Amino acid sequence: MPGDELVPRPARGRVFTGSARVRLADLSRSGRLRLDAIARVVQDVASDDAADAGQQPDRAWVVRRLAIEIGDDRAARLRDDLTLVTWCSGVGPRWAERRTDVELGATTVARSVAVWVLVDGATGRPVPLGPEFDAAYGEAAGGRRVGQRLRHEAPPPGASAAPWPVRITDFDLLGHVNNAAYWMPVEDALAALDPRRGVERAEIEFRGGLDPGEPVELRRSDGTGGDDDLRLWLTVAGEVRASILVHLAPAERAPRRF
Repeated sequence: MPGDELVPRPARGRVFTGSARVRLADLSRSGRLRLDAIARVVQDVASDDAADAGQQPDRAWVVRRLAIEIGDDRAARLRDDLTLVTWCSGVGPRWAERRTDVELGATTVARSVAVWVLVDGATGRPVPLGPEFDAAYGEAAGGRRVGQRLRHEAPPPGASAAPWPVRITDFDLLGHVNNAAYWMPVEDALAALDPRRGVERAEIEFRGGLDPGEPVELRRSDGTGGDDDLRLWLTVAGEVRASILVHLAPAERAPRRF
């Protein structure tokens, strides 16, 4: 995955395992495990890990970037139980990288790497990770340093634009559109493509959140980074709040890399 190193599980240190059952709304009409479902279980197991590790409840984690590499997203069936394996794979002054594998038995459904920024729950400002974090996750990270720089380009002049309706059900307890809901425009775009095509990789970067009442516009450009790229931007008054890059698999379903 360009710019994202999917480091292997550490030989030492904290590795947390959770589970999730595939539900009806997690699958597309073609039986593919949807990107928003993958993002949701990755988000949930990260939260469960932090709670289990006894991290400070007055702090919150805000995702800066998430990249997902798809293995076999058609292996999971309704009511299958997925295994989620997650660990800290790197750190920065006020952020940390988290790797997560989504598995069904011996099959890897997806692998992800995310950069999360630690913020104060009251002010929303980034804060240092602190000794509590290092005690729980430092050994697994193994001293690996990571950055939080965003890489996606701005929408090109020829990108199409249309209003994107944000629903009240997209908002979570924090009052912002939930991370998983940002994948809905991607699923909408994928539904119009050849159903034999799949997703090889998908990346999302957040430059800001979406708040209630804001007029959100969806910009789209196909093929600017290659014939099999789908690029989307969610903007408000021309300001990019989130950008998504999807690398599509060919219709003949090229062999998976893992």
